[in-house]
Amino acid sequence: MKALLIDDERLARQELKSLLAPYPEIQVVGEANNAETAIESIKNLKPDVIFLDIQMPGKNGFELLEEISGLPEVVFVTAYDEYAIRAFEVNALDYLLKPVQPNRLAETVKKILNRDASVSQEQKEQTQPLNDNDQVFVKDGEKCWFVKLSDVRLFESEGNYVRVHFEKNRPLILRSLNNLDERLNNRTFFRASRKHIINLKWVEGIENWFNGGLMVKLRGGEQVEISRRQAAKLKDMMSL
Repeated sequence: MKALLIDDERLARQELKSLLAPYPEIQVVGEANNAETAIESIKNLKPDVIFLDIQMPGKNGFELLEEISGLPEVVFVTAYDEYAIRAFEVNALDYLLKPVQPNRLAETVKKILNRDASVSQEQKEQTQPLNDNDQVFVKDGEKCWFVKLSDVRLFESEGNYVRVHFEKNRPLILRSLNNLDERLNNRTFFRASRKHIINLKWVEGIENWFNGGLMVKLRGGEQVEISRRQAAKLKDMMSL
């Protein structure tokens, strides 16, 4: 797996690189000391996982994530523990506190490799593209549905699960949002954020939002915030 280290402190990057050296499965392909350099490196190197500091000059780690699409797995590495809840909200794979302890990093590497194996198997089993008129099987506990994709207005990531919004139902399925994003028709389903894919045919209204973003209201009542970068992508995609 390809890894990118993002931290404004050179010594912190060197230490983490040294701690990762015993794991040949993790190949450090690059380093970045700020968000702008990191965005360009992610675009060019296409890492599978990024080890991301939060407090950096300019954009912080969370702001960086709002600027990228085709998102890799994220492991936060920070000296501050007060961001842990927010890290979970953006679906981070793990959260490491500095100074990073070798045994704790070993747990993270195990998560990364298990996640990679799970995604690889998922991709083998489900690689066919899906059309709007396709019906998909959804199972949550004892309840089952055959759902037409055109009736799904929102996919919402919750940890390793995705909540599917259709009619009055909100079942959870064991899938990754990244995998769904690759299979869905991108003229109908738009990746609004790390946590959301919206069905554009269900959009009821759009408002300008903070920092150049958009707030989208769906006909089912849900409201989804679109980051500035994704908002620009949406405007470009939908313009004449």
